[in-house]
Amino acid sequence: MTAPVKFPRFFLTSPAACPYLPDRTERKMFTDLSGDHANELNDALGRIGFRRSQNVAYRPSCEGCKACISVRVLANEFRPNATQRKIMRRNDDVVATACKPWSTSEQYNLMRLYLEQRHPDGGMNDMDDVDFADMIEQTTVTSYVIEYRLPSHDADGNALPHGGELIGACLTDQQGDGLSMIYSFYNPLLTDRSSLGSYIILDHIDRAAKAGLDYVYLGYWVKGSPRMQYKTRYKPMEMLGPDGWYRAE
Repeated sequence: MTAPVKFPRFFLTSPAACPYLPDRTERKMFTDLSGDHANELNDALGRIGFRRSQNVAYRPSCEGCKACISVRVLANEFRPNATQRKIMRRNDDVVATACKPWSTSEQYNLMRLYLEQRHPDGGMNDMDDVDFADMIEQTTVTSYVIEYRLPSHDADGNALPHGGELIGACLTDQQGDGLSMIYSFYNPLLTDRSSLGSYIILDHIDRAAKAGLDYVYLGYWVKGSPRMQYKTRYKPMEMLGPDGWYRAE
């Protein structure tokens, strides 16, 4: 006998300072991702604008503000522009590996460097190694850590398949219709590897297309927030409005 479908219960957080727009507050609606149907629930909620954080799915529910807009790239229609092709060529020797969602000290140290250099005043700066492990490992859905490493060679100059120094990583969920980039970070000090953040997104678009998946979910684009403007560089793109997904101009 098939177990009855258990519908999720939704909750609201208390208002807090908005991390993206000054003089505004944010509030989130959330629900647990648990049970035998966590993947299916995550897929369904992802299609209506929810994001995953550990074992919770959430989306903004801010009174009087609709600035956070879910965006996704149409992977099978995407064609890189000249700048993006240059980024891909510059990093075509990077060794990318999809790993199980297990945290490592190497990943944590790279994330700390990324936060210190790019987001010194961000809300994640208090994250310690235990918090980081929770972020990576607490998942009830199909997740990976995609690692990006510099090429490595043996004594005879032959390329090694596992690569060398870790220079980037992304916690990624595989949904039924696409890849959802939960959180990515990289080494911002590698001047000869500029645009690593863009490369990680481009690699995800390529992975999704090769896997026959329609989309790469980039989370929320916030109009008026300089931190979020990079997300509009990957077209064609769809945005989620009151009447569903629509193609962005």
